[in-house]
Amino acid sequence: MKYVLFVCTQNAGRSQMAQAFFERYAPDDLRAESAGSEPAHRIHSVVVEAMREVGIDIADRRPKKLTVEMQLHADWAITLACGGRCPYVPTIVEDWDVADPDGKSLEDVRQIRDQIAGMVEDLVGERSDQIRNDRTAHASRLATLLPQLVEEFEADRDPAVIRACTDAVLSDYDDVPIRSHLLTLARRRVRECLLADTCKELEPVR
Repeated sequence: MKYVLFVCTQNAGRSQMAQAFFERYAPDDLRAESAGSEPAHRIHSVVVEAMREVGIDIADRRPKKLTVEMQLHADWAITLACGGRCPYVPTIVEDWDVADPDGKSLEDVRQIRDQIAGMVEDLVGERSDQIRNDRTAHASRLATLLPQLVEEFEADRDPAVIRACTDAVLSDYDDVPIRSHLLTLARRRVRECLLADTCKELEPVR
């Protein structure tokens, strides 16, 4: 399972529409979340109305604040013209230049809705395989863990073995839904492997 995160400022318009269209168009192994750096109290009513016109009801959804867990969870991220107000997401990040529907007329919001729908269709149709195969988040976690593990074990283990063991352990966590404690759990497993005479994650190590 891979997760795409849509982020705008209020999570009351653009990112909510993008999430809803992604849920409509994407295959089952790709999921979406959305959040905002400064979430509103509710989704803009004109956005709810515009989405109902295309058969999608988001009236019961509520804006959410972007959290560390969401950032760790994301395998791909889309920011929707929120510039520096949107937090950095440590994975592949695209920025879509889409107008904010807040305060706009229904006619204007329809145009924004249709623009987002087209961009989401393009994302799903052209880049689903890229999302599935992207290893940026995995590589970032590997780069975080390796220095401390190499420092601890380089006297007893070849650096290539340390890296291979760490990579194998992290791969087990690539699809888990909750990643808050992933690095702690992975480091514990790698240490147990490297402290043992043989590593269950790899071929026997010397």
